[in-house]
Amino acid sequence: MSTFSGIMGDMRADRMIATLLLMQSRGRVTAAELARELEVSVATARRDLEALSTAGVPVYPQPGRGGGWSLVGGARTDLSGLTAPESTALFTLLGPAASLSPETASAVRKLLRALPGPFRADAESAASAVRLDDLGWGEVGRDRPAAVDVVQQAVIDRVKVRVDYRNRSGDGSTTLLDPLGLVAKDGVWYLIATRDGETDTRTYRMDRVRAVEPTDQPADRPAGFDLAREWRRVVEYVESRRSLVRATVRLAGRHLGVLRDHFGTYLEVVEDDGDRVVVTVAAHTARSVAEQLAGWGAMVEVTGPDAVREELARIGQELAEAYG
Repeated sequence: MSTFSGIMGDMRADRMIATLLLMQSRGRVTAAELARELEVSVATARRDLEALSTAGVPVYPQPGRGGGWSLVGGARTDLSGLTAPESTALFTLLGPAASLSPETASAVRKLLRALPGPFRADAESAASAVRLDDLGWGEVGRDRPAAVDVVQQAVIDRVKVRVDYRNRSGDGSTTLLDPLGLVAKDGVWYLIATRDGETDTRTYRMDRVRAVEPTDQPADRPAGFDLAREWRRVVEYVESRRSLVRATVRLAGRHLGVLRDHFGTYLEVVEDDGDRVVVTVAAHTARSVAEQLAGWGAMVEVTGPDAVREELARIGQELAEAYG
């Protein structure tokens, strides 16, 4: 399902759901009618319909007088006209958006319940295979690795994958994994998986995967596993590791927005009187905090701890020796 990310970038999930429900209730709609109902341009409505059709959702144009776009099976109040591949295609598209909006998540659950029973398991796997996390960790976004599509399909098919992986130190290994789900955070893709019969999950960066091969072995999936809940646990652990050192900083209020954009959730406002602001910022070491603040020069005043102030002085001395 390599098309879902591009289509989700062009078509909002709420419009996708509204389009499908409208077509189910009327049987046939024109792009102009859809545009009026959803308060978008006719060109946008037409692009949405074409995007659904391209993704494999059974939406078809009927040219000529009295034509329009129809959902296979005509007017209905459920999704029983979908085939198994079509239902998987639909919920592969909808799943990532469900992680960003409670309303969309509720709509996806209702649509899942409307599916015929035999299709529901695969559709649920497709809807829960990917999560998007729009709160960045400060890293520059990267291109989507090609291996993501292979792993995503393995999650949907519920089969093990053989992964050739390079860790942070550059050491490589080949491991048989039970893939549980994928998460995109700040442009970086992560695989949540178990291995070797373990019950504890592990997290793998997909940009460190050198090769991936699906197998025909059924994957083990812990009972009650929830990808969104598991990802929250991962984030809490990573953020606790990254915020071991916290520094107190004074700066002009007009600079607060820029500093907040840089540190994100690792910045907390302590005092704010408009003109001057006191905040705390965090990173995993005193050196890391100092490196991130050094570029601000005299625009910020670090009042503590001493370890961060000492690292700033050391950085200043290094720069003076190199460029003085």
